[in-house]
Amino acid sequence: MEFFERRGFRMNTKRKIAVVITARPSYSRVKTVLTAIKNHDELQLQLIVAASALLDRYGSAVNYIEKDGFEIAAKVFNVLEGENLTAAAKTTGIGILELSTVFDNLKPDIVVTVADRFETMATAIAASYMNIPLAHIQGGEVTGNIDEKVRHAITKLSDYHFVASESAKKRVIQLGENPEMVFNTGCPSIDIAKGVLDNKELNFNPYEKYGGVGSKPDLSNGYIVVMQHPVTNEYQDSRKQIEVTLRTIQKINLPTLWFWPNVDAGADGTSTGIRAFREQHELPNVHFFKNMEGDDFLKLLQNCRCLVGNSSVGIRECAFLGIPVVNIGSRQNKREQSENCINVEYFEEAIEKAILESLKKDKIASSRIYGNGNAGEALANILAEVNLVFHKTIMY
Repeated sequence: MEFFERRGFRMNTKRKIAVVITARPSYSRVKTVLTAIKNHDELQLQLIVAASALLDRYGSAVNYIEKDGFEIAAKVFNVLEGENLTAAAKTTGIGILELSTVFDNLKPDIVVTVADRFETMATAIAASYMNIPLAHIQGGEVTGNIDEKVRHAITKLSDYHFVASESAKKRVIQLGENPEMVFNTGCPSIDIAKGVLDNKELNFNPYEKYGGVGSKPDLSNGYIVVMQHPVTNEYQDSRKQIEVTLRTIQKINLPTLWFWPNVDAGADGTSTGIRAFREQHELPNVHFFKNMEGDDFLKLLQNCRCLVGNSSVGIRECAFLGIPVVNIGSRQNKREQSENCINVEYFEEAIEKAILESLKKDKIASSRIYGNGNAGEALANILAEVNLVFHKTIMY
């Protein structure tokens, strides 16, 4: 039976789709895809949760996954401590070993991997060497750092490409991929943002619901959100970079909600920098969170005055929601942007000036660069219909 299914013949069974979630942002990014697969009559969701998505120190996304009613088929613990380049490489290697066993047990028809984190490389390699058709979400984008290498490498390992924009689609095709296997579905995270755009009320108390540490400033007259991650090819500078942003936010002294960084090379420097700064300086208007449900986080963004940092949420969801963004440094370098972004380097004066300029902006028009908010269903429908292939059609 497996022989026939691998070649596209349907045997009156649901097609098994294994989606691997390796980090907190990955879950928020594909939640609507998971829902659409779960609800599709011809698909069976096999959800695999791995890496930092299982770790409490990075917000333990698995808690939200289970709360949302998704059944987890397998958990893979593969993160090595260190938050440096060696740990990232070894974590990827362990991921290949563990995911190979998981795939062998679950025998999925298609494996889905998300975006460009180093752990996603393990998913792509394991599936490819096991001749399992591989689908990649959010390929074809450029950022100018190690993530771009990972993203393009996964593109070449993948059989199906679900991109978020027309420019990304063109780039994937330029990489030699079959145009018939490249689908511009938009970014699935925009699906959640669309719901928030239709219901903008901040209907929860973030302090009561999510805890966190620090002061609890009054949010009624507006607030800033900060989300700054280390840059993998600048990981030695992560502490210095976060201290620049901390000093700027301290100087501006406006109500600020600050979110913990991703587990990347340099994350230890970022985290240590935050903790040390908190011990040495007063931050009477700053509260720190580890994690937040995707819907709630976007509601928080929808009602903030601006986002500061270097997260892709500023490039994607904030563009759709019309939220001003101060984008710091090179992490999102070359990624397609809307008019909501002001780009600056790690200088206090430049960041302060950009924040103050953003606070003066009127509402920014919603951008549709990364989709219209129907990616989840579109993606599930394609997964149900595509021929099952695990080899490349020669395009040159």
